[in-house]
Amino acid sequence: MHASPVLLVVAHGSRDPRHAATVHALVRRAAALRPGVRTETAFLDFNVPSVPAVLDRLAAEGAREVVALPLLLTRAFHAKSDLPAALREAPPGLRVRQAPVLGPSPLLLAAVERRLYEAGLSPGDKSGTGVVLASAGSTDPEAGAAIAETARELRRAGWCAVRPAFASASTPRTEDAVRALRAQGVARVAVAPYVIAPGRLPDRIAAGAAGADVLAGVLGPAPELARLLLTRYDEARAWRSHAAVA
Repeated sequence: MHASPVLLVVAHGSRDPRHAATVHALVRRAAALRPGVRTETAFLDFNVPSVPAVLDRLAAEGAREVVALPLLLTRAFHAKSDLPAALREAPPGLRVRQAPVLGPSPLLLAAVERRLYEAGLSPGDKSGTGVVLASAGSTDPEAGAAIAETARELRRAGWCAVRPAFASASTPRTEDAVRALRAQGVARVAVAPYVIAPGRLPDRIAAGAAGADVLAGVLGPAPELARLLLTRYDEARAWRSHAAVA
């Protein structure tokens, strides 16, 4: 019986120590849900270990197959360029497959709502609450379209209004979206950071939420996010099995 592929979760990385701590907490939670799967963590920048370093170590230890999972909410530069370039440095004989990014997924919407409820809201508050879905931002049109679609899905979940906002690269900024909801006559405004871990851009989102009534926490090690990591891992494994059969 062949061992399951190693799950290598790849985060962007940050100079902010809270970022790596949050990533590790999330990966530990996912690993606890699937104890039979070896789980490793690597970073594209700022933190160690790097992706090539982990791949070299796994190969030296006899691993044969790795599923590299981008800890990213949308497909943008890091998923399309940075990570594939790092994976190409894998040692000969180590099979590496890149899993899909996390979004879009109903599990992400559930994690966003979990954080809003933890911040003091309840399902009964939806009809009177407008939400600013605040992401890090990207110049990639595909990423922007994915955030817009996630905002629409959150609106369809029952919140009275939802506006996307961005901490960098795109507009509107969080504070602009808060003001727009106020001008729209929304009774209560909540900011939901659509980011995984703390850092410079999430701090910028929090600063822009000063005019809101509620500021939710980052997604972090939410149970839904841990389940989503394993969902993407399973999808990557199934795709490989199908390709092998075909």
